[in-house]
Amino acid sequence: MYQETVIRTDKLTKTYKGVEALKALDLEVVPNSIFGFLGPNGAGKTTTIKLLLGLVHPTSGSASVFGHDIVGDTIDVRRRIGYLAQEPRYYEYMTARETLRFTAKFFYRGPRDSIEKRVAETLELVGLTDKADRPTRGFSGGERQRLGIGQAQVNHPDLLILDEPAASLDPMGRRDVLAIMEQLRQRATVFYSTHILGDVQRVSDTVAILDHGELIAQAPIEELLAGSGGVVYSIELKGDTTSAYQRVSNQPWVSEIHVAADGNGSRWQVAVTDQEAAERELLRLMLADDSLTVTQFGRKQYELEEVFMDLVEGNGNGH
Repeated sequence: MYQETVIRTDKLTKTYKGVEALKALDLEVVPNSIFGFLGPNGAGKTTTIKLLLGLVHPTSGSASVFGHDIVGDTIDVRRRIGYLAQEPRYYEYMTARETLRFTAKFFYRGPRDSIEKRVAETLELVGLTDKADRPTRGFSGGERQRLGIGQAQVNHPDLLILDEPAASLDPMGRRDVLAIMEQLRQRATVFYSTHILGDVQRVSDTVAILDHGELIAQAPIEELLAGSGGVVYSIELKGDTTSAYQRVSNQPWVSEIHVAADGNGSRWQVAVTDQEAAERELLRLMLADDSLTVTQFGRKQYELEEVFMDLVEGNGNGH
């Protein structure tokens, strides 16, 4: 069955006073994904979000949301989008319930009972039922962000755009926000910008990395975490590794072995050019010695931080 692309940009560019904030951006976001839009502060993430929402116009290029052009069809697009700004603002005297009710009335023309039901469901989703009738002026940072997500999704949009939803939160607050995002993806696509690498690794399906307005990577998270330097196996060993090292390094499909020793044994990083040969033979070669014990064996998973720093530094903009 055909599924429409949620967001597509084609050479989308924005220039402010001669400075390119966004350079020829090509993105594709598919339905019911959590899409992490990653980059350092000032990379162009918020500019992209403003373009997608029709809040600013592109200098060149184009973009569509649910097949609607962001310049011409903004009213049609906005009906299907929920948006959380980087620092949500509230009428401080209003309670969480009143805030959500106020927002919901923009979307509903039905009976009051149905609005109240939606508000109650939203309060439960974002974990604010017990604080529903307190003025928002007393809310913590995490509570304000959760209320902001509640406000963004109270109309059950097909797309949620969240600008740095967990940036200023402590670890508990960030965990709560990420958990809500995972729940929301069951009925919506979540597109969120962030510079917090660990959060991206925890919840995203696909990641795009922006640096100085330029897209430097876009791929499923598993693909990025497999690393760009080919396939590497991580092996932990105990015992005499001398003959095993000789056997492994002699294989034509082994391009490099990096060894780190500690008091309990050694850890090898074995880079290979032929993954099938490695899967078939590498462990057997290690276990050919009775005097050697393999305590851990598997394909290396990179941390997103490693991948991110390699890409940003390779882009010539490393700091």
